[in-house]
Amino acid sequence: MAQITNLRIDPRNGFCSSNSTFYSKRKPFPLPSNRCLDITTFISSYPHHGKTAFIEAATGRDLSFSELWRGVDLVATCLSDLGIRKGHVVLIIAPNSIFFPMVCLSVMSLGAIITTSNPLNTPREIALQMADSKPALIFTTSQLVPKLAGSSLPIVLLDEQEIITTSEAKIVATMDQMMKKEPTGSRVRDRVYQDDPASLLYSSGTTGVSKGVISSHRNLMALMQSFSCMANPDEVLQTHICTVPMFHIYGFGAFAIGKLTAGSTVVILSKFDTNEMLSAIEKYRATCLPLVPPILLGLVKGADQIRRKYDLSSLQSVLCGGAPLSKALINGFLEKFPTVNIRQGYALTETTGFGASMYSPEESRKYGTVGLLMARLEARIVDPATGSALQVNQTGELWLRGPSIMKGYLNNVEATASTLDSDGWLKTGDLCYIDGDGFLHVVDRLKEVIKYKGYQVPPAELEALLLSHPEISDAAVIPFPDEEVGQYPMAYVVRKTGSNVSETEVIDFVARQVAPYKKIRKLAFVTSIPKNPSGKILRRALVKLATSKI
Repeated sequence: MAQITNLRIDPRNGFCSSNSTFYSKRKPFPLPSNRCLDITTFISSYPHHGKTAFIEAATGRDLSFSELWRGVDLVATCLSDLGIRKGHVVLIIAPNSIFFPMVCLSVMSLGAIITTSNPLNTPREIALQMADSKPALIFTTSQLVPKLAGSSLPIVLLDEQEIITTSEAKIVATMDQMMKKEPTGSRVRDRVYQDDPASLLYSSGTTGVSKGVISSHRNLMALMQSFSCMANPDEVLQTHICTVPMFHIYGFGAFAIGKLTAGSTVVILSKFDTNEMLSAIEKYRATCLPLVPPILLGLVKGADQIRRKYDLSSLQSVLCGGAPLSKALINGFLEKFPTVNIRQGYALTETTGFGASMYSPEESRKYGTVGLLMARLEARIVDPATGSALQVNQTGELWLRGPSIMKGYLNNVEATASTLDSDGWLKTGDLCYIDGDGFLHVVDRLKEVIKYKGYQVPPAELEALLLSHPEISDAAVIPFPDEEVGQYPMAYVVRKTGSNVSETEVIDFVARQVAPYKKIRKLAFVTSIPKNPSGKILRRALVKLATSKI
């Protein structure tokens, strides 16, 4: 990180005019000086008063902190006995469970690298990821073993179902067996350094082919330290509901490992189900709920029925990431749930879950923003056309630099070079601006901006407008190619149940409220909008659908 002691930085927004860099207004946190340190040891050394680390909502099964760390040691020893060493890649492909964090921590404690995969992936998609990451061992469930047909890799089952032996599946153990094994002292302990690779999570692929993001132990330590800075030592221990998948950076960074340093309890949903989530809030008196925008929208639309059926009085805050929230949606939520703070955040897999956040109720009232830059993070807003660094309230591509920035993409020198420059700046591909108070505003994806006769049309703006229509439950806007104007906005719209709103009515609704170049000129009704696990609209899939009919 650059030395900032001699720079003239505007205390209001963190901007330094001499180098056109924004510096975080947050108090910087310390990073450990010991070069030889792994993320698991780092997390386990945190002092706190927590008792229960994880609870499975569906079964009620729980893990205390002492049981967790004993399990981590036992699984790490078993992995060592199976030949897993520093630098080996271990794949976990499974739904959320109390064993998911244990596996990740065990693998990383050995200096091996944990990689994750979406259990909904097809066998072909899984095979492609395995060909890229080259794992030495796989953790999965009995139900998912058939997706690994043809693989000769050793498999550890996470569940306790009967092992069905086939010629194609090389089952070597179960988690239950590993947890019952007596310590032998046989574990090989390689020296692990902060800069060694720790995790290999695959990016969402919304701007191209999915790529393996290499994060170091130091990257993850920075994330843990940022969470510690957010925690209030005077508050009672928090109970979080984990609604997001742990194979994704949101679930992995924030819940599989992120809450352990504070002693918080994480109640885990194996898969997202609205009723199960609401029941878990009531049963475990949860205080914090992470959501993505589509789920938040569902809560707003069903609020009256939800409040009659469930006691959500313990809920203090909702944390929303994955995509920007419109002011209308925020106000709608606060109107229905006035005692709950709604806080937004911004992060990428490439920043190891780091970016911008809201810490306090006061910050959460900055509607339309995703918060302040997280501690120790630097930002630049860069004009995509000229490459010039911009100033306060000017929109351009967001570049970030700091201790959480990834090491690079696996087996992809070209993509790494185009994303990370020689000075350590990560080009996010997001169009943003930072306002006069230092709050980050996400305008749109750089490559998703619609160019109509040279004018820039942000899809997110039109989507927010469409969602304000009383007969629309969801919407997405994409660029549709046109010889005369270049591109024009096309909308995919999901009607509310029972609605017969017409194409003309929707187009006219938008046209009355936007400049002529922002008008929606083509529209199709669909039953759902495709989105990735973090809630981002898969526009490329919609563009492909739209253009296939030309």
